[in-house]
Amino acid sequence: MLDDALESHCMICVGTLTQNETDDPTECTAKTGTIGLIRVSKEQEDGRSNLILHGILRVDFNNWLEENEYPYAEIEPSPSIPIPDDEIDQVKAALQDTLYLALKHFPDAIVERIKKSLAQVDSSSSALADVVAQQFVVDPDKRRQLLEEPDVKKRFEMLTREIGQADWGSSN
Repeated sequence: MLDDALESHCMICVGTLTQNETDDPTECTAKTGTIGLIRVSKEQEDGRSNLILHGILRVDFNNWLEENEYPYAEIEPSPSIPIPDDEIDQVKAALQDTLYLALKHFPDAIVERIKKSLAQVDSSSSALADVVAQQFVVDPDKRRQLLEEPDVKKRFEMLTREIGQADWGSSN
């Protein structure tokens, strides 16, 4: 699969197993995944590879095909429902306030880096939610729920709740 991707468009779709893998991906794979652009691929001595992927687009797996040796599906973009314009600032502020409160015990340098990273994606509510989820939501089931939620406002609310309930402890 990796060789095919590297020899063509340098992208792969990443899905989430929802249970032990079976011969039928519809039984064990979440419906929504992500197209990832392969930024770095480093083959290891055992033949496996370490990858750095850049998430490009949420996709839904519609039809699993049997034409390859690896799981292969027909996909389509998974549309997002945008936050109404008159609510964007309030929803973003609630998430950022909760995030900064959770990080209050972290060194200032780390908090400033996080603020810079978030500012880089601030123009896209969906991307901002994805970046925060990727970095701050540890539970894979909750990350999958966030990925599958089409309503961006609900994603923000879920993130705000998740971050507010997490035990971030003290960095001391």
